[in-house]
Amino acid sequence: MLYDVTKLKHGTTLGPGAMVRLERTTFATQGIQERAHLQAALRDQIDLIDPNLLVISEEFGDFDGVLRRIDLLCVDKNCRLVVVELKRTADGGHMELQALRYAAMVSTMTFSQLVRTFARYRKVRNLLGDSEPEARADLLSWLEVDDDDQPEVPRQVGIVLASEDFSQEITTTVLWLNEFHDFDIRCVRLTPYTLDERILLDVQYLIPLPEASVYTVRVREKENAVRQSSGLLNAADRTKFIVETPAGISDPLPKRWAMLRLVQAMFATGSTMEEISAVLPASKTLRVEGTYQTADSLWSAIVTQLNRSDDSRKRWHVEDWIEVGEHTWVLNNNWGSRTREHFQHLLEIAAEGITVREHVEDGISATPAATVNPLD
Repeated sequence: MLYDVTKLKHGTTLGPGAMVRLERTTFATQGIQERAHLQAALRDQIDLIDPNLLVISEEFGDFDGVLRRIDLLCVDKNCRLVVVELKRTADGGHMELQALRYAAMVSTMTFSQLVRTFARYRKVRNLLGDSEPEARADLLSWLEVDDDDQPEVPRQVGIVLASEDFSQEITTTVLWLNEFHDFDIRCVRLTPYTLDERILLDVQYLIPLPEASVYTVRVREKENAVRQSSGLLNAADRTKFIVETPAGISDPLPKRWAMLRLVQAMFATGSTMEEISAVLPASKTLRVEGTYQTADSLWSAIVTQLNRSDDSRKRWHVEDWIEVGEHTWVLNNNWGSRTREHFQHLLEIAAEGITVREHVEDGISATPAATVNPLD
């Protein structure tokens, strides 16, 4: 039950009406439809269910010989698919059985298929970045994975059931599947209330309870760490690099900052940005017309001139731009497994006195990268 306690704040004389009980209603009574209203709203505010989800498709139905469609298909921060099934009914119907079928059917999806699905979803909705390269770049950015990496989509698929309420049959089934069969099924109750002319929505996790959810997340994080240390998952490359320039020697830097330091040093010692960009993949530099006073104004120009989506901003060193006459250059900050190769190509055209060395625990590599590649 929800109460309006506004009168308590104003300090008026309190009485029986100090706390006003909100009247519970139903989506059906209020004329709120399942697909046109509820699904559309949650699609654009999926953080209402989980801030760690990204919608990659709506009404997804790429199944051979199957006519049914997934309400919302999402991906989480671990590149795991999550099926979101919505109902506006008071008992949830048979949504858990539908969701299980959908989860099984998408469980074989590859990362390339995921990218195509995301690009198609953006195109249907007239969203920026609807080409596959742009969708891939933005997806990798959201996953916080480097450009050159190819994440694996786990076979396990998460399920979120969102409904006005759930029958005991559904909650019992979900609890049993989660406990004994290692499923990750969540039940989110969406309860509408009325207050004067307004309709309010109460969102509550029914399964798992918030306290249990925190514990479950910690257990899974520990299991992932164990699998990573055992070589069952691809561990991220955390190698740091030392950049030596005529201006001095850097501290050990992650590859994204080492690359920026190297490019800045090369530009300062006479290399042109055209020369630098020519030895790097086209996706690693941006060139825009004009000069800018702030990172925000620069990014607005990038969005306008190069048709970039706002989601991709964090993939670029927007705060550390390089001005060349009437143009501005920005360097990508995701370099992936080919970082050492990119370092080598840059060092081949760099001025004397510029080297990159791989940092190790007991020191740094003794050979300049421009002479013999110690980064392999």
